[in-house]
Amino acid sequence: MARLFFAFLAGGLFGAGLLVSGMTDAAKVQGWLDVFGAWDPTLAFVMGGAIVPMAIAWRIAARRRAAMLGSALPPKPSTEVDRKLVIGSVLFGVGWGLAGLCPGPSIALLGLGAPGVYIFVAAMLTGMILAPRVRSRLDKTVPAE
Repeated sequence: MARLFFAFLAGGLFGAGLLVSGMTDAAKVQGWLDVFGAWDPTLAFVMGGAIVPMAIAWRIAARRRAAMLGSALPPKPSTEVDRKLVIGSVLFGVGWGLAGLCPGPSIALLGLGAPGVYIFVAAMLTGMILAPRVRSRLDKTVPAE
């Protein structure tokens, strides 16, 4: 029960942070990405505000054997830059630039009933369902690097 409470608390805090920071405003996000036009640098503060506490959390987690609620900590992610990472990053960036949304803000906007977010979330879920199938076909046809 405590785990569900803290998951709810963390999700609510994350969603509130997205709303307050402007990450749910597609025009603001696209302004951040428009470095050669009407660039809006304010989201740099949002990213800095996320990177600093996360860096501290990673250092603390590196010294722990288990999470605060007793479950095992996930393994460290790979630092290898491979084909999957590059393709995924490009697809994420293109989608973020075109829609001005990424998964976190889109889920936060579902609760507000924002127009257009349902189409984005449907497309995102479709991509999540299709990605493993496409990846397995690519892995069969393209030799690993």
